[in-house]
Amino acid sequence: MVPNYSSLVLVLLFLCNISLSKALKGFSVEMIHRDSEKSPFYIPSETHSQRVAKAIQRSIARANHLTKPFLALDTVESPVIPNSGEYLMTYSVGTPPFKIFSIVDTGSNIVWFQCQPCINCYKETHPIFDSSQSNTYKTLPCSSRACTSLSTASCSEDGNKCTYTIQYGDGSHSSGDLSVETLTLPSTEGSSVSFPNMVIGCGNDNSGTFQANGSGIVGLSAGSTSLISQLSSTIEGKFSYCLSGTSPSKLSFGDAAVVSGSGTVSTPIIQQQNQIFYFLTLDSLNVGDSVVPFGAASSSSSSSETGAEGNIIIDSGTTLTLLPDNVYQKLESTVAEQVKLNPAKDPQGFLGLCYESSSSDTDVFSGIPVITAHFRGGADLRLNPVNTLSNI
Repeated sequence: MVPNYSSLVLVLLFLCNISLSKALKGFSVEMIHRDSEKSPFYIPSETHSQRVAKAIQRSIARANHLTKPFLALDTVESPVIPNSGEYLMTYSVGTPPFKIFSIVDTGSNIVWFQCQPCINCYKETHPIFDSSQSNTYKTLPCSSRACTSLSTASCSEDGNKCTYTIQYGDGSHSSGDLSVETLTLPSTEGSSVSFPNMVIGCGNDNSGTFQANGSGIVGLSAGSTSLISQLSSTIEGKFSYCLSGTSPSKLSFGDAAVVSGSGTVSTPIIQQQNQIFYFLTLDSLNVGDSVVPFGAASSSSSSSETGAEGNIIIDSGTTLTLLPDNVYQKLESTVAEQVKLNPAKDPQGFLGLCYESSSSDTDVFSGIPVITAHFRGGADLRLNPVNTLSNI
């Protein structure tokens, strides 16, 4: 099924994003999909069709805020909708350690969570962190480097400490003290890893569409105060995330971030000025043997033309792959020409290209062409029908 919102349902069951430098011993943290049984957001009564519909809605909402237009670092902290994150992780903050459950987001520039005393906190089912109970918590002065480098930071009214305010695209917000604290990350190897003096946002005024089972966001962007940037010297600039539908998903650091082996492909990550996002370069797509160019070449049938450098964001919080209108329309029409199945209407009203199937079908994806995404540097990502269509 293909949605009519200029996008193709590309449910990438195994996608790795990697930033490489020199070798260093590393560790991995398990990530939990919001719809898995391990997630506090899991709703047992929901059907698969309802989960797909919600994922489409979240992806469209997130894309709207990521592309209206690409937001500069000096405009907002993060354009995401807080409850639209697809993967979550647990970590601990403070001394003694206090467990937090947060959304993992490559489009956010700060690690923040709810804090006591709450001026205006949204309802949370778990206890809220009380900074007065931690031996390692310290607020930052206005003159600190973190305060002066963060676009959404400012001085408190009394001028004694640095504060932050994040406004999200849906009207949600978080504000509080910009502070330093010890963060402890669990490792899939069995031991935990602690990092002292990490810059965090201790939010005591948070409202909007946040969900009660989680607290805040773990920012993994290229911004100066993200978790990745703060750990850069320790992990030597290396991190990766692997999102899997059949095995535990991992967020890996240092040497553990190196992804290699049979089937591995690599494409450069592009950093754009005043952008906190990670960009890739998508040159073209193939539907079977038919070429769909990307970017300026999308109106041409020539496969020799390629897309502009850094023309697509890779984002942990978006389930769908979203494409420009002209590219998507060409892709949809090319798919439709090659699929010889009976068309159907999406009962949820979201998807524009649907086909009939029945429970007696031995292979509901038979007759669906393979789509290959060609990324810069010869990284060809082959998407079988199970990766591009959803049986609902």
